[in-house]
Amino acid sequence: MKSLEEVRAFFENDRFATENGMVIDSIGENSAVCSMVIGKRHQNAVGNVMGGVYYTLADFTFAVAVNHEKMGIVSLSSTINYHSVAKGEKIICEAKKIKHGRTTCSYEMTLTDEKGNLLATVLTTGFDTSR
Repeated sequence: MKSLEEVRAFFENDRFATENGMVIDSIGENSAVCSMVIGKRHQNAVGNVMGGVYYTLADFTFAVAVNHEKMGIVSLSSTINYHSVAKGEKIICEAKKIKHGRTTCSYEMTLTDEKGNLLATVLTTGFDTSR
């Protein structure tokens, strides 16, 4: 298994995520945790975090979770449910495997703020392009 430092170095090339402040906090077997500090650039017109920010963090965390051990999985589809606005200064996303089959996989991403408020859940189906 690659070290956390090796995975961080590789995913530095994910420019959209990293230039928007998203970082990899931890990796595990079929899992990952990523986070970001909320800034003004992440806010919509009413001052809340733009929905696309939640989705981008979830998509980035999915990519790290499914590809840090072996590259080749891409998203086929995703569904996001928004539950609450962030009340803190940081968003944390945890990706966990639901099922990993021969060519497809399903992962759930849970987004919370540092106060523990549930912000969004994302269900993503991925496809293994390496087969």
